[in-house]
Amino acid sequence: MSEHILIGVAWPYANGSLHLGHIAGAYLPADIFARYHRLKGDKVLMVSGSDQHGTPITLRAEQEGKSPQEIVSRYHQEFLDCWQKLGISWDLFTTTSTPNHTEVTHDIFLTLLEKGYIYKDTMLQAYCPRCQRFLPDRYLVGTCPYCHFPEARGDQCDECGRTLNPNDLLDLHCRLCSDTPRFEVSEHFFLRLSAFEDRLKSWIKAQTHWRQNVANFSLGILESGLKDRAITRDIEWGIDVPQPGFERKRIYVWFEAVIGYLSASKEWAKLSGDAAAWKPFWEGESKSFYFIGKDNIPFHALIWPAMLMGYGGLNIPYDVPANEFLTVEGKQLSTSRNWAVWLPDYLQRYNPDSLRYLLSINMPETGDTDFSWREFLRRNNDELVATYGNLVHRVLTFANRNFAGVVPDPGELDSQSQELLRKAQTTLSSVDKLLYRCHFKEGIKTAMSLAQEANRYLDDKAPWKTIKQDSQAAATAIYVALSVLSALKTVLSPFLPFSSQKLHNLLGFDGKIEAVGWRLQPPLAGQKLPTPQPLFDKLDESIVAEETDRLGCEQLNES
Repeated sequence: MSEHILIGVAWPYANGSLHLGHIAGAYLPADIFARYHRLKGDKVLMVSGSDQHGTPITLRAEQEGKSPQEIVSRYHQEFLDCWQKLGISWDLFTTTSTPNHTEVTHDIFLTLLEKGYIYKDTMLQAYCPRCQRFLPDRYLVGTCPYCHFPEARGDQCDECGRTLNPNDLLDLHCRLCSDTPRFEVSEHFFLRLSAFEDRLKSWIKAQTHWRQNVANFSLGILESGLKDRAITRDIEWGIDVPQPGFERKRIYVWFEAVIGYLSASKEWAKLSGDAAAWKPFWEGESKSFYFIGKDNIPFHALIWPAMLMGYGGLNIPYDVPANEFLTVEGKQLSTSRNWAVWLPDYLQRYNPDSLRYLLSINMPETGDTDFSWREFLRRNNDELVATYGNLVHRVLTFANRNFAGVVPDPGELDSQSQELLRKAQTTLSSVDKLLYRCHFKEGIKTAMSLAQEANRYLDDKAPWKTIKQDSQAAATAIYVALSVLSALKTVLSPFLPFSSQKLHNLLGFDGKIEAVGWRLQPPLAGQKLPTPQPLFDKLDESIVAEETDRLGCEQLNES
C-alpha cells in the first residue's frame, strides 16, 4: 500500500550561492529519499524555497548597495538553475515572498495568538548609537555564554547550536561598526515555547527511529529548559505583523520560515488544480520528513513541532534526519574566506552524478566528513569509471560486437549465474530497507558492491574467451550481466539519476526509469541495444591542483 510522504527541506537564504556543504547537509539526501519513494510508488511532496526575508538578506544588500529584492531575485534564479543541473527533483521550490506564504503565516500567527500561545511583552532590543538603528540579531556578534565561541550571532551559536537572545551574548558588538550597542525597551510578540516543554520531551523520547545525535541534541536543550522567544523584530524587510501598533515591525524570519513547509504545500496544491491536495500530506497516516543541517535542529525538532502542536490538526514531524557538517580539504567551510566549493562553479566543469556519488558515499550522517579534490578524483576514476562504468561498457560493447547488438538468449543458467541474479534481487531489497530508514551512505555502498560482484562474475566467466568455443556460455554470462546492470540502474537511480536514465536507455528500455518502479526489470532476449556510450568520463590528475588552488583565492561569495 502506498504512503503519503511529505519531504520538507531547509530553506536557503537567498543572499549567496549554494556550496557543497548545503548539498551534503540537506538537499542531496532529501532528493535521494524523494526519488526512492517515487520509485516505490509512494505519493511524494517535496517542497522548499528561497528564504527571502531576514537579516542575511539585508546585510548582503547593504554590502552591495542594492535593494533586498535585487539580491533575492538574483539568487533565487541561480538556485533554480543549480537544482535543474544537479537533478534536485522538487515538486515545488518557491519563495517566502509570495502572497500565499504571507496568508498562511498570518493564519498560524493569529491562531496561536487566539489560543494564548503568542503573547505581547516588552524586551530589550539592541540599538546602535553610531548606526542610529535597532540591530536585528544577525547584526550582532558576541561570545556564546554556553560554549564561549567568540563569533556567536544574536539568534544562535553556530558552534554549539543553541538558540540565543542578543542580551545572552558576552562582549556584544555591532557587526557593521563594531561599537557596543545599548539596549532599549521595545514591545514584541513572544511564542510561549515553555508551554510545550513536557509534550516535546515525551514525544522525542518516543521517536526511537530518529538519529541518535538529533534526539540527544534536542533532549539536551529540553533538559536545560525552553525559554519563550520573541517572534517579531524592529526591521522593515519581511512579513508584516497583523496587529495594530506593529506597522513598523515584522514577523521574525525564524518563525515564518518554517511555516514555509505548509505554505509551499498549499501553493503546490493550488497550482495542481486541487486546492485541497495538500491535506493528505499533513493529516492522517502521512509521514513528514525534514532534511536539514545540524545547525537547524532546534527549529525543526523543537520550535516547529511546538507551533504545530499549538495550531492543532496537522501532523508533527515523523523524522528529522539532520546531517552533520562537511569540511573542505580538512578545514571548516568559510564563506567569508571563500573556503568553499561553490555549486555553480562545480556544475560548470563537472558531471553532476560524480558529485552526487561522492557526497552520497561520504555523507555526513552521524559525524562530520571531508570533501577533497583528491578523493573526488579517486572516487570518480576508480569507482564510477573503473568499477561501474567499465562494467557497463564492456558488457554492452561485447553484446554489440558478438550478438548483433541485441540481448542474447540466456539458455540454462548455472549455479553461479543464478546466485548473482539472487544477489541482484537481494541488493534491491537491502537498499530498499536502508533508504526507508534514511541510511543513504550504507545504501549506495550496498548498491556498488553489486557492481563489484558482477565484475568478478565476468572475470570468472571470461565470455571474451569462451565466445569461440562455447557461444551459449558467453551468451548466458552476458545476459546475466545485462540483468545485473538493469538492477543497478534502478537501485542507483535515486543517487545517480542522470547516468541511471542513460543506462536505462542503453539497455534498450523506453521511457522514464521512474515508470519501472523499484523492481528488477530483466531485459528480454532479442531486445535491441543502442550503440554503447560511456557513462562517466575519466578525470585528469591535474584537476586536483587546479581546484585546490581556487580555494580561498578570492572573496566573491561572502554571505
